[in-house]
Amino acid sequence: MKQVLEILGFLALVQGVAGLVTEFAGWNWGLVRRLGFLDGYEVYASVALFAAAGSRKSV
Repeated sequence: MKQVLEILGFLALVQGVAGLVTEFAGWNWGLVRRLGFLDGYEVYASVALFAAAGSRKSV
């Protein structure tokens, strides 16, 4: 279970960074960009993913 959470945390970190890079560098990659219900809120969603990945506690 710990490994699954570590993997999910890593994926959240990668997607958060990908969303921020997409917005500010003009690259077109990452999951956040492709989700229709986040249209207009990509930066906020990317920051939230980045923060969620960084705030998890090590066990």
